[in-house]
Amino acid sequence: MVSFRDSSVVIIESGRTLIRAGVGLQDLLKTPSVEIQARVGLRRSLGDSANGASSLKPGEGSDTLRPSASSSRASSLPFQPSPSAKVHDYLVGSQLDEALEAGQDIVVSWPFADGDIRDWTQAEALWKYVLFHTLQLKRTQNESPVMLSMPAGLFRDSSERICQIFFERFNVAGFGLLDRPMAQLYATGQLSGVVVDIGHEITDITPIYDGFIMQNARSSTPLGIRDCQVYLANLLRSNQSVMAAASPPDKPSDPEVTRRFLEDLVKHVWMEGLVRVPSDGQTVEIPEDEGVTDIAAVLVAGKEKAVIETGMKKKLTAKASAAEQARAREIEALDLVTVEFREHSITLGKERHRFCEPLFDPTLLNGLPVERADPYEGRILPLQEAVAFSVRQTDVAQRQYIWQGLFVNGDLTNHVKGIGAALQSRLAPFILSTPDQATEVQPRSIRVLTVPEYFAEYREKGDGFAAFLGTSIVAKIAFNESHGKNFVSKTDYNEKGPHAILEMSLASL
Repeated sequence: MVSFRDSSVVIIESGRTLIRAGVGLQDLLKTPSVEIQARVGLRRSLGDSANGASSLKPGEGSDTLRPSASSSRASSLPFQPSPSAKVHDYLVGSQLDEALEAGQDIVVSWPFADGDIRDWTQAEALWKYVLFHTLQLKRTQNESPVMLSMPAGLFRDSSERICQIFFERFNVAGFGLLDRPMAQLYATGQLSGVVVDIGHEITDITPIYDGFIMQNARSSTPLGIRDCQVYLANLLRSNQSVMAAASPPDKPSDPEVTRRFLEDLVKHVWMEGLVRVPSDGQTVEIPEDEGVTDIAAVLVAGKEKAVIETGMKKKLTAKASAAEQARAREIEALDLVTVEFREHSITLGKERHRFCEPLFDPTLLNGLPVERADPYEGRILPLQEAVAFSVRQTDVAQRQYIWQGLFVNGDLTNHVKGIGAALQSRLAPFILSTPDQATEVQPRSIRVLTVPEYFAEYREKGDGFAAFLGTSIVAKIAFNESHGKNFVSKTDYNEKGPHAILEMSLASL
C-alpha cells in the first residue's frame, strides 16, 4: 500500500486563465498559496512564430497542439505557437510580469484558454514553474503526489499525456486527475447539481448527477467578466466625475487611453467588492435581526466584532435627530461611493450595480467593442436560457435533483455577491410552478448552493475558490485510500504507462 504524508500533497487547479496551487493538507483545508495567470511569454527573437509567422486560430493544430473539444469554447485570448521553443525559453508568473512591465518585446500565449491544451510545451512550462519555483519542490527528491483539476471534457489522449508529463518530467510520487466542475460541486458537499463557472470571456455550464458529469449536456456560452467590464465602462461615460478623471476637459485623452482607463476603473470597482447583483425585478434585502443574538453562532463564525459595531451604530442612530436620520436615509438611497483610483477621487452611484446585466441580457452589448474568437452566428443565449438548455439535455428523472444544486462560481463570485440568487430568480420561469400540472419527476424549485461556512479558511473568500477546495477534499480522501484506485502510483505508471490514468475511478469516492 502506498502511503503519503498529508503535508507532502500538492494541489493544482488549472483553469482557463488562472492556476492556483498549494502544498500540504491540514485538518482545516487551506486556501491556495500560489495564484498566477495561466499565460506564458516568449521573447520575440526566440520563437519561429515570433519571427513573422501568424498565430493559430482556434481549432487549428500541429504536432504539439491540440484543438479544443468544442468550437463554442474557443477563446479570443492570444495564442502564439512556437514549435522550436523549449520549456526553459518561456517566461511565467513574476518573470513574465516583470518583463512586460519593463517594456520588453514579449509574445504572450494562454495555453488553457480553450478549455483543453493548446500547446504542451507551454502547459509544461506553467506546471514546472508552479511546482519547482513557487512551491519549491525538488525534482530529484520529489516525494509529493499531485492532484490536478482541469476543465471537463479533456480528450483521453490529453489525460494520458498530462499523466506522462507529471511522472516523467516532474517525477511526482503519485498523480490524480479531476474534472474541475466535479471539484467545484464537491466543495458544496453535493453530488448532483449544475455548475455555472463564470470566466473571463466564457461561462461553462456543467450538469452533474450523482457524482457523474452529464457530458452530453455540457455547454459554454461566450459571456464573461470581460463583457461586464466593457458594458459598465460604457455606462460610466455618462458619469461626470468619472469622465473628468478619464479625460479632463482642459486636457482630453486619446480615445484608446480613455477606454483603457474606464475598463481598468471598472475592474478595480468590482474587485473591491463595490458591486452587488439584485434579483430579477427586486433588490436583495438583508433582514434585520429581531433583537436576539445567538452568541455561540457569532463566536463560531468569528463575527463578534461586526455584531458589536452594528449594535453601537444602532444606538448612535437612535440618538440622532429626525432630520439627521432623514438625511442619512437620503444618502443611503443614493448609494454613492467614492473610489480612489490613480490619484483621482471618483464618485460612483447605483450604475455600478448594473455590472452583471449583460450576462442576463447579451443584447445590451450590441454596438460595443467586444472581441470574440470568431464572429458568433445566431443569438447569444442569456445565461438563464443557456443553463436551462443544458439541464433540459439531461434525463427527465434527473432534473429535479440537478435543479436542487445551482452552483454559480468563478473568480467573479469572490468579489461580487448575489449572482447565484439573481440567476435563480431568472430561472424560475423554466420551472413548473402550477401544482395541478406537477408530476412526480417535475422540478418544483431551484436551490442555490454555496461553500459551507464550516470551511473556516474559505468563509470570507466567496465561492471562486471552490475548485481548489474540492480538489483538496478529493486529494485528502484519494491519497489516504487503502486500495489506491483513485490515483496513479509510480508502480502503476511503471507497469501500465500513461494509460493508467484512464483506469482511475474518482467516481467511487
